[in-house]
Amino acid sequence: MKPDIIVSAVDAERLETIADLLPASAIESKNALLDELGRANIVEPDQMPATVVTMNSTVQFEITSPKEEFCMTLVYPSDIGNGTNQISVLTPIGTALLGLAEGSQIEWPRPDGQSVHVRILKVIAQPRQAGVLQP
Repeated sequence: MKPDIIVSAVDAERLETIADLLPASAIESKNALLDELGRANIVEPDQMPATVVTMNSTVQFEITSPKEEFCMTLVYPSDIGNGTNQISVLTPIGTALLGLAEGSQIEWPRPDGQSVHVRILKVIAQPRQAGVLQP
């Protein structure tokens, strides 16, 4: 069973628009993102807990097999390359991170068909924490 996730209404609207514009070749990314949005608890940006991964959050997380720890910023696909240590929400791990809270974990399919276990260690920076309600 997948953990509960929280997504801001602003992020959800932007991500649904991005999904609608994806080419047919990106059907797996589109379906994964829409599935996550479909099961998310959607809240207004000012109601977003500071411990939840939102768009433009910098998050420390780990994966298993092999065990590795990362610190990355979850970004929209158009923002890739505008900074360092970024991960697009359209990648399998990026989609898995969206909406998870500190301490949450999820098993997520990799492109090769295997699964990866992702666990949120800490939300280091989040737009809500910085007083930015609409990143």
